[in-house]
Amino acid sequence: MLLAVLALICGLLILVISAHYFVVGAAASAHHFGMPPLLIGMVVVGFGTSAPELVVSLLAALEGNPGIALGNAYGSNIVNIALILGLTCILRPIKVPRVVQRRELPILLVVTVLAAWQAWDAALSRMEGVVLLLVFTGIMTMSIREGLQTKFQALEHTLGQEMDTAGSAPLSRAIVQLVAGLLFLVLSSRLLVWGAVVIAQNFGVSDLVIGLTIVAVGTSLPELASSLAAARKGEHDLALGNILGSNLFNTLAVVGLASTLSPMAVEQGVLGRDILCMATLTAALWLMGWAKSGQGRINRFEGALLLAVYLGYTLFLLRSVGVV
Repeated sequence: MLLAVLALICGLLILVISAHYFVVGAAASAHHFGMPPLLIGMVVVGFGTSAPELVVSLLAALEGNPGIALGNAYGSNIVNIALILGLTCILRPIKVPRVVQRRELPILLVVTVLAAWQAWDAALSRMEGVVLLLVFTGIMTMSIREGLQTKFQALEHTLGQEMDTAGSAPLSRAIVQLVAGLLFLVLSSRLLVWGAVVIAQNFGVSDLVIGLTIVAVGTSLPELASSLAAARKGEHDLALGNILGSNLFNTLAVVGLASTLSPMAVEQGVLGRDILCMATLTAALWLMGWAKSGQGRINRFEGALLLAVYLGYTLFLLRSVGVV
């Protein structure tokens, strides 16, 4: 048991560090090869901040632990809105641009409804995974065509001075960071999944609960760091866009790719508890940020409400399985 706890802690720490170096190395390599800033921001940095969720869920699905795979993806979405955005708004109220009110939040809500519909029969097939990936591809294509360059260039800025340093670093060092980051990302994910499964078995709870709590929070640490940093600098678009982009990626790309490679059973409670909570939080975020004209605003009180919802959800989840 002690070994499993150490594996979980070490896995989380190495996961966050390796994801950082993977993004830095990938961005620097792309810069050396002349990749446009738009693609660096969207593909490299956007993918990199969600790389922990993707790798952990893929390995969990392939190793026969669908609870961790789904719990990590959906749990990270709940963490992103209720915990991370809640803390961010308490630190500094966030403005909600009109385009987010009218398009991005409704799209995220529709995607969440799609996830609920697919989970209705308690299983995710390969075909359903392919559908999620096609929807994700369509949304990304639409975003590029409609010229959301500013948003994705802002994602590139999340690395700040470290990105600038990486861009001027030798190509050989960038490649080493890229390869080493990816290698340790995979190894730490395997360590994390193993530790989480053993802990779940020892406590007599499902791996879904571990995925929704410890694993979800751990893999969301990059989003937490970048959102808090953006809020301190007053970069509202980045703080909010980081959360919305990550949730879209988790629901469509992470779950889609995992179920395409390995069809998964959906445990009881995922639909009526976790996806419902995810959908309710998304709808609440939409209502909080709504304004008849111009920008909306999510204030400190509303941020505290989101944080309270996360604490209540986690307590309910742990009580439902007899942990507390």
